[in-house]
Amino acid sequence: MPRIDEVFAYICDDTGPDDEGVIGINTAHGWMPLIGADVARVESIRNAARSVALLTKKKVKLVRFSNREVINEDILS
Repeated sequence: MPRIDEVFAYICDDTGPDDEGVIGINTAHGWMPLIGADVARVESIRNAARSVALLTKKKVKLVRFSNREVINEDILS
């Protein structure tokens, strides 16, 4: 598996342009955020993001985050 240097997320404004969040869908296993670390994954969830936009009548944006910063090397410690 390659190193993750960027993450893509489908987001939308909530109450205004300074209040936004990652959108998600409800699956058989619970809520799944619409994010991915490669273009193939992002394309595979595009229709789900489109469905959320139609259902909520909100503009959904695809954004890329690429400033990698390791916060904790070992989450168990």
